[in-house]
Amino acid sequence: MKELSIESIRLSLMNYQRVVILREKESDRYLPIWIGPAEADAIAVRLQDVSVARPLTHDLLRNMIEQLGGRVAYIVVSDLSNDTFFARIVLDVNGETVEVDSRPSDAIALAVRVDAPIYAEDSVLDRAGVVLDEDGQPREAVGPDGEPRKLDPAELERLGAFKDFIEGLDLDDFDERKV
Repeated sequence: MKELSIESIRLSLMNYQRVVILREKESDRYLPIWIGPAEADAIAVRLQDVSVARPLTHDLLRNMIEQLGGRVAYIVVSDLSNDTFFARIVLDVNGETVEVDSRPSDAIALAVRVDAPIYAEDSVLDRAGVVLDEDGQPREAVGPDGEPRKLDPAELERLGAFKDFIEGLDLDDFDERKV
């Protein structure tokens, strides 16, 4: 399991879908995950420290967990199947660990509200994590041994929709945080 940080939330100009781009803390490998507009807004509101008059859904979830004596220990992007990501919210409730199934977008929106670490399973990063070249194109993956390896055409094809999305991103300002 590797710790990730939120690099940015972007909008695809091809299809106007939002994507949260997570970056592995110990390398230059990125994990793009498509998310809905409501979840993108929920993450952005917290990252930009915007105050809202009433609690949003993820604020309500945080409040309920805290009122019931729980604490979000961390979230983990746990699986990838048929281009769909899965996540778990790991709670500490009275000294016991409780895991709750979640969409990654909801788990991330909750994590940013409680300053919980965001992780991804190595198997997810090995299948969907990408290292971009200077033109913003998928260049290589980072294998289980931590060493970069070139993506062959079959692997690029397996990236499927992610490859199309990444190719449509404007990454001229990628080093600047965009939310």
